[in-house]
Amino acid sequence: MRRTVFNEDHEAFRETIRAFIEAEVVPVYDEWFAAGQAPRDFYYKLGELGVFGISVPEEFGGAGLDTHKFEAVLYEETARAGVQFGGSGVHVLLALPYIKMLATDEQKKRYLPKFVTGEEMWAIAMTEPGTGSDLAGMKTTAKLSEDGTHYVLNGAKTFITGGVHADRVIVCARTSAPTAEDRRHGISLFAVDTKSEGYSIGRKLDKLGLRTSDTAELAFVDVKVPVEDLLGEENKGFYYLGHNLASERWGIAFGAYAQAKAAVRFAKQYVQERTVFGKPVAHFQNTKFELAACQAEVDAAEAVADRALEALDAGELTPAEAASAKLFCTEVAHRVIDRCLQLHGGYGYMNEYPIARLYADNRVNRIYGGTSEIMKTIIAKDMGL
Repeated sequence: MRRTVFNEDHEAFRETIRAFIEAEVVPVYDEWFAAGQAPRDFYYKLGELGVFGISVPEEFGGAGLDTHKFEAVLYEETARAGVQFGGSGVHVLLALPYIKMLATDEQKKRYLPKFVTGEEMWAIAMTEPGTGSDLAGMKTTAKLSEDGTHYVLNGAKTFITGGVHADRVIVCARTSAPTAEDRRHGISLFAVDTKSEGYSIGRKLDKLGLRTSDTAELAFVDVKVPVEDLLGEENKGFYYLGHNLASERWGIAFGAYAQAKAAVRFAKQYVQERTVFGKPVAHFQNTKFELAACQAEVDAAEAVADRALEALDAGELTPAEAASAKLFCTEVAHRVIDRCLQLHGGYGYMNEYPIARLYADNRVNRIYGGTSEIMKTIIAKDMGL
């Protein structure tokens, strides 16, 4: 089936990204993997390439393209090569929508030019120890000072992707207590400068997968946040978080589909080269049937991911549709990658093979951005159940 989601501009971008990955990432990726993060200067290279500014308005140094299709190409090309771009995905997919939606003109003038170049890398801090998916239960507070010039931030966050290299972090904190009628009331968002006194980075977390994407614990002790760095209105943070969940879940869905597609590519190449009992593994009927079944699942996931992409670009992707796409694509990727690893035999368990890294990287897709169980709850509610 012919895909219609991409045009010539997207394919030209694909060629550029593929060449960049081969030249700048593949030769050093093992070093990044061992270090547990991409080097900070790599993000400047992404800025020079224009990756961070695709959907940033031209007046702030971006290309001003209102589309997620270039991001989709990035998902496919990084998965194809078996690499990641460190924590940069959070910078663009998660942080940028909040800046574009909530920042004032003055804030955009301060934030976006450095965002585009990679001079200021962004992350977002929602999850806290002990709260998990229950964002309404967060304990981090931001109290307005008596003179009204700044907020005083106290609390802790965990599982913050990009938290080690981040120069600014969108921190979710309580500015008011929850009400009896609404536990979600009272949360606000702040663009916190990580150089602020009292701001500290705790452990760089040792993850199962996504090894090159730095993930950290953060702590705030009487951090002074200027009122000029409040994003949006006070106490409306939970609404803002919900508004951007559809795009976040699309990103996870599309990334998972891209990983499944890459897994089939890796497995096909391996079984054609690997010889067992005097024959290439690809010659056995079981191998053919397994890969054929995987390919059929990838085809279905591609259709779902592309449909969600078109809806997202049109501003029509509903929360339930995003949840459905995430649930389907992540579950497909789980099955496909597992079966492709099995075709590698014992070598599939070795980190020197991309399928092993892909297996570990993929596992979190059914957890972050809302677990598969949460996705089912959203879909069931939309069905009237």
